[in-house]
Amino acid sequence: MPPAVRFVFVLHDHQPVGNFDEVIEQAYRDSYLPLLELLERHRGIRLALHTSGPLAEWFDRHHPDYLDRLARLVAEKRMEIVGGAFYEPVLAMLPARDRIGQIRLYTQWLQRRLGATVAGMWVAERVWDPSLTADIAAAGMQWTILDDFHFKAAGLSDDQLDRHWLTEGDGATLAVFPVSEHLRYVIPFAAPHASIDHLRFLAARRPGALAVFGDDGEKFGVWPDTHRACFTEGWLETFFGLLESNRDWIQMSLPSEVLQEEPPAGTVWLPECSYREMTEWVLPPTAHVQCVQARKNALANPELVGAAPFIRGGSWRNFRLRYPEANEMYARTMVVSDRLARIRAAGPTDAAALAEATQALYRGQCNCAYWHGAFGGIYLPHLRNAIYRELIAADIAADTAEGLHTRGITATSGDYDFDGRTEVRLTSGIFDAWIAPARGGILYELDLRDQRHNLLATLDRRPEAYHAQVLAGPGAARSVVDASQVAKFKQVGLEQMVRYDTFRRKSLVDHFYDVDVPAAAVMDGTAMERGDFAAGAYEASVRRNPGRIQVVLSRTGNAWGIPFTLSKAITLEAESRTLEIAYKLSDLPPDFRQHLAVEFGFAGMPAQAVGRFFFDDLHRNLGELGSRLDLPFVQSIGLMDDWLGIDARLSVGAATNGSRAGVWTFPIQSVSQSEGGFELVHQSAVVMPHWLVTPDANGVWMVSLRLTIAPVKADRLLEPLPSKRTACPL
Repeated sequence: MPPAVRFVFVLHDHQPVGNFDEVIEQAYRDSYLPLLELLERHRGIRLALHTSGPLAEWFDRHHPDYLDRLARLVAEKRMEIVGGAFYEPVLAMLPARDRIGQIRLYTQWLQRRLGATVAGMWVAERVWDPSLTADIAAAGMQWTILDDFHFKAAGLSDDQLDRHWLTEGDGATLAVFPVSEHLRYVIPFAAPHASIDHLRFLAARRPGALAVFGDDGEKFGVWPDTHRACFTEGWLETFFGLLESNRDWIQMSLPSEVLQEEPPAGTVWLPECSYREMTEWVLPPTAHVQCVQARKNALANPELVGAAPFIRGGSWRNFRLRYPEANEMYARTMVVSDRLARIRAAGPTDAAALAEATQALYRGQCNCAYWHGAFGGIYLPHLRNAIYRELIAADIAADTAEGLHTRGITATSGDYDFDGRTEVRLTSGIFDAWIAPARGGILYELDLRDQRHNLLATLDRRPEAYHAQVLAGPGAARSVVDASQVAKFKQVGLEQMVRYDTFRRKSLVDHFYDVDVPAAAVMDGTAMERGDFAAGAYEASVRRNPGRIQVVLSRTGNAWGIPFTLSKAITLEAESRTLEIAYKLSDLPPDFRQHLAVEFGFAGMPAQAVGRFFFDDLHRNLGELGSRLDLPFVQSIGLMDDWLGIDARLSVGAATNGSRAGVWTFPIQSVSQSEGGFELVHQSAVVMPHWLVTPDANGVWMVSLRLTIAPVKADRLLEPLPSKRTACPL
């Protein structure tokens, strides 16, 4: 006789590439280890476990015994190991070659390390695209799990979701298990018997029904207050005990067993989708609130309740629209991926280097830094820095794979970021500079190859739906878009710190302000922009000489309605550690007097940290990298980062008519949401030299600057201090 209900329990444990060891160690102590110990004691509990590749590698380095204990549970058939793409990318953003490569590579790793047969996989963030079916099947997977939200969006009803289904693409089929949203919300947040009651309801409705729970393992110990609830107060012990005591009608099954013993319900073609909250988070703030409200209204209206499953938000890919920084990282992965594909096709000079480059590329595709929802995600600088570190490392290994043992200097152009306009890439053995002529002629990425660091992994400040709650202050108890979320302010005065940027926080951003603009107004973002250069389109040309390349950018625009031409040239010599930058304003009227400020962003160099500070031309410490400085008559200013080994110096040359440069510095800080509440995050430091421009007799004004990046001597490097930063989205 078939069981009254089959219960499939799937856990997904993940820590992102670039997360801090102390954060992962705490998660191990609070969640992964106690859950494993509890599972070992309760021999009647069987579950499927997905451990993401970055976390599995961390366990192998720091707690190999944990993996050994998992292997024993696998051998006892009490656990099924769930595979996936190695470094937890959102598969929908990858080309097929990288989807299949990541899945196969991780399957091999799991089989070798755990002795497991891997037949199914976890789809990161359950971001589904119909094109995935054929690639997942080609990678050797037989099944995956997605939310019941996906199935309902395809028109299936609740009573059709107590079994598994097939989906098909390009002639390939894949089994898909629907995860119960109801169980996701009650486990472990309602009383343990609430889940048992739900299983009893399913069994009564259809004997032999299938119920699937699949969610983050971190909700058992890492999420706020869950360690106390799950382990100290015994929620999980009670739940496991209830499952064991009801084994006469609840059969805990592994996914592959269900596939072997039960036929699929049929074949369904699922739309592009993710879990409900993700489809809402990707929307712009106003649309986000409207989508949530529309769904609530439909559920409250008997005439519309049937339409509620079809009210969902947008495509995960549009996080790249909401956050251009996500698109910049994605575009960078595509440049590397395309290059490795070409090397692979031509035959590498060094196969080991190609494998190294491929693995670094895969690490750089880890999803967490590419989006933002209820967790920090793209707002966490250390996650963005980690992505660029891997992609720069992949490019360097690709040089070896291709036989480029010494790098000269090259300039290439193309639509690197998929905006229909041309960008310019200037590369040497030391720098990789990416310039966007059509977007203000800005320098939007500056990779330091020695340090594997992108100095321009910045983040602009932009509206978020939850900012309404922040602006209401600590007295606002409930979220505008999620009534279950209690507001927690991790710093005092956050409601006064919400700012939005109207232009990119990059480098070579050209501003014109009032002659007497207060420094505080510039730093606070309230100064009026009087020119049309900061985001205007520049014409670009490239001048090549042996060992020296110059990119010239020019725009005819205006400030205060006065027309003139601004040209700027970026020059790089082979093996030079200096970017030479020259500005020329021409066609100026004789009485022209305007305030020009050129913005330089420096990212990944935290504020309020030992060994990270501003210094002047006499090497005097001017303050930590979050300092607001108003410095008159400056010849140079430097930024020191002893941890990363970066000594960055911006020198200002003589300007026309003896114009003296001042320098403003100030931090870019965002107010963002993490699992612990609302917090202020240092994103970058701005260094902004500025001049009062007056022309010479020919209507011309010129100035030169030099940005030099020197390595810090090894004996001065410091070990990073432990960070209090919380984990990324899981």
